[in-house]
Amino acid sequence: MKVGPEMMDPQLRRRGQMGRLLSGRSEAALRRGHRLLRLIRPAMSLRKPGDLRVRQEFVERGDGTRLRLLVYGPREHRSGVAGLLWLHSGGYAFGCPEQDVATYRRLIARSGAIVVAPDYRLSPEAPYPAALEDCYLALKWLRDNATQLGVRTDQLAVGGESGGGGLTAALTLYARDRGEVSIAFQMPIYPMIDDRAITESARDNDAPVWDSVTNASAWRLYLGSRHGTGDVPAYAAPARATEFAGLPPAFTYVGDLEPFRDETIAYVENLRSAGVPVEFEIYPGCWHGFDQVAPKAEVSVRARRARDAWFARAVREYFAAQPG
Repeated sequence: MKVGPEMMDPQLRRRGQMGRLLSGRSEAALRRGHRLLRLIRPAMSLRKPGDLRVRQEFVERGDGTRLRLLVYGPREHRSGVAGLLWLHSGGYAFGCPEQDVATYRRLIARSGAIVVAPDYRLSPEAPYPAALEDCYLALKWLRDNATQLGVRTDQLAVGGESGGGGLTAALTLYARDRGEVSIAFQMPIYPMIDDRAITESARDNDAPVWDSVTNASAWRLYLGSRHGTGDVPAYAAPARATEFAGLPPAFTYVGDLEPFRDETIAYVENLRSAGVPVEFEIYPGCWHGFDQVAPKAEVSVRARRARDAWFARAVREYFAAQPG
């Protein structure tokens, strides 16, 4: 799908042209970006949001290494609130939990929720299933520490954008099948869920920020030796799932110009066919990550307001008791 400036929302065109500098990235370029972001992460960790409580926790993995978690909440401690596991974006290849403080702030303001953000392992250093294993470990930590955090055990939710949206979809499948943790609702925003590039929107897409070339490179890094084989499970690429019954209610949106458009539509249709409540919006003239790259654009403001309103409603309506 070829994307020209005339196809973009007028308020996204300038940022879109700048965003083309980020497109067409090879695996080597993604690895370089990963290394660069590792260098600036210490500076990001020093920025503490004064209007939120934040603390750092560590959870031991099975191999003796530790997973870092950041726990955000309102300044005044509350009880009986939702617990949101938020999985950062970055195409599975880069990113860190500190990057989404603005999102935490908005969702916490609407609900008083506690947000747990894991610093999951990234594909240049550890391909699938490392990130999913980390996210599941973080989910179990949230369940086990819910009472101490003031979180309702029957209202654990998961959300994320892009690669974090893909992990959200994967984690809900994984948790459903393991039967150890119940998830009340999910927010996989413009999720990265299909490695096959078989849809119209994913083929030859040259949109800004995230195009077909970058997408293919990121999937090769994430899947490692599984890429291009028949050994790609739905927990790695949730678009490959065949059974959607029993998954939690969902909210998502996607731009109509980005590679993930069609796979998101298919995911939503599969959820609805399985009887799962879904709220979904397609935003015309929008490329991947438009709401992050151009946050002041009117369409970005509408998208965030829709997400925040749904989250506030989900906190009132959706609950899932823990097994046993």
